[in-house]
Amino acid sequence: RDMGKARSTVRTLNFRTAKFQLFKELVRSTRWETVLRDGGTEQSWKIFKEAFHRVQELSVPRCKKSGKEGKRPAWLSRDLLVKLKSKRELHRQWKQGQVSWEEYREAARLCREGVRKAKARLELNLAREAKNNRKGFYRYVSQKRKAKDHVPTLMNKNGDLVSTDKEKAEVLNSFFASVFTGNLSPQPSQVDGPQDGDQGGKAPPTVREVQV
Repeated sequence: RDMGKARSTVRTLNFRTAKFQLFKELVRSTRWETVLRDGGTEQSWKIFKEAFHRVQELSVPRCKKSGKEGKRPAWLSRDLLVKLKSKRELHRQWKQGQVSWEEYREAARLCREGVRKAKARLELNLAREAKNNRKGFYRYVSQKRKAKDHVPTLMNKNGDLVSTDKEKAEVLNSFFASVFTGNLSPQPSQVDGPQDGDQGGKAPPTVREVQV
């Protein structure tokens, strides 16, 4: 990934420095009875929204905010970023025949080692400070989490296979609701093949019936 181009900037409203008194005065200066008199509901809403946005632009300044793509990982220091950019430049030069493969390979090895050590150092510091800095710990964990696990195809109480998200939700909802109503439904069966993370020939996990 091109770390040098991983930057996006957006402008957002800065309410910390907003001039709320000016906002009130501008809103009050509008003769709403006259402006909204002859318009229907949709037209009146459009007029109000446009007026509101004009007042907002005059009284609430904007500030730059780095997008998600522009944020460096916590483990990526400036020195390591410079090394990664240098490695990328060496790769370009190697493709053009300007440097040897051995030189580029050594730079790539040093970068891999630097990334590994930087991540290990960050995780060690987080473990040491977990008691006093829980926010930093949970922020790091949330960044490491991947997309939610895929829910495999299920079998409903009629023995039919369901594959859409809506149908799966209905099957699971019926089962969990039956736990509290006392009318226990048969537990939904997983019918897909082995999923990522399966261990050997062990049976796949299923939803168990729980007596309340």
